[in-house]
Amino acid sequence: MRKIIHIDMDAFYASVEQRDDPTLRGRPVVVAWRGARSVVCAASYEARRFGIRSAMPALRAERLCPDAVFVPPDFARYRTVSRQIREIFLNHTPLVEPLSLDEAYLDVTENRRGFASATETASAIRAEIREITALTASAGIAPNKFLAKVASDWRKPDGQFVIKPTQVEAFLTPLPVARVPGVGKVTQGKLSELGIATVGDLRARSERELALVFGRYGQRLYELARGIDESPVASERPARSISAEDTFAEDLPLTALDDPLRTLAQRVWASAGKAGLIGRTVVVKLKTSTFRILTRSLTPDTPPTTEAQFVALALALLDRVDLPDDTRYRLVGAGLANLVAKQQASAQSGLFDTRPADGDVGD
Repeated sequence: MRKIIHIDMDAFYASVEQRDDPTLRGRPVVVAWRGARSVVCAASYEARRFGIRSAMPALRAERLCPDAVFVPPDFARYRTVSRQIREIFLNHTPLVEPLSLDEAYLDVTENRRGFASATETASAIRAEIREITALTASAGIAPNKFLAKVASDWRKPDGQFVIKPTQVEAFLTPLPVARVPGVGKVTQGKLSELGIATVGDLRARSERELALVFGRYGQRLYELARGIDESPVASERPARSISAEDTFAEDLPLTALDDPLRTLAQRVWASAGKAGLIGRTVVVKLKTSTFRILTRSLTPDTPPTTEAQFVALALALLDRVDLPDDTRYRLVGAGLANLVAKQQASAQSGLFDTRPADGDVGD
């Protein structure tokens, strides 16, 4: 039986800004650049009372709360604080799986401090975070990652919640399916069409029935409805891809995308080089003025080995965009996927097969 903790910092970016600038404390703070293209990176709890949420267009946030204080994000500072928090985690367990700068899973089945329970460990971690960073964190404690993730949101902010093995079924049964991590609006809509509103409703359906509607994810839903999640805390998750993208101040035609795409590809190549990684698949992402998202990808016989090769492949993918000539684009991105370490690539002579594989994905 595992003992898993999910730690989630409370309104992390906004809380760092309020900590470092006393004049922002108690005020509705929105971490975002101003402008028609900007989105909210984070909102303080004072701002959330007005309905402001992350990923919301900044203009809408301004309409919801005209008195909100907009602060441009400072990711270098947030990363510095995140590293402090990570060190606190590692003082308690080597099994830490970061999900982002402000949240992580910890497996404390065996902890370095000798605490008798995961609850004690979570309390100690939250106290140390407060002492060292002057910030607050919430925690969920449970037998697996899925339940711990749900529990961490239960007593936010600055709280913790425990789901014991004997409490799993009673806790999950009345839970709205929207509270299940991974169930977005589309999945929730399909579940609603089936008359499924709660996890208890979901548990009443057979695995076969769910698989017919949701495919492989149906099995996952079947297991989650029963509180089953066997995924371990992965302390070192290999990067799956490296990418960079840019949103334009004004929408551009396809013919004007070469230069910005070249710059982004050069940035991606430099990042991959610093990380010692080779990418087998070249990816280009586009977003139209109507917010339609397209990706074009190519997996050549052998991966690009120079920046010039990678840039050329990325630019060539633009030729595979078959939308009308008058289409305008608000965003372009470049990426490398199917990453592998350079040492591993050279050590395995058959790593890259000779089968050409490429694909287009729309919307």
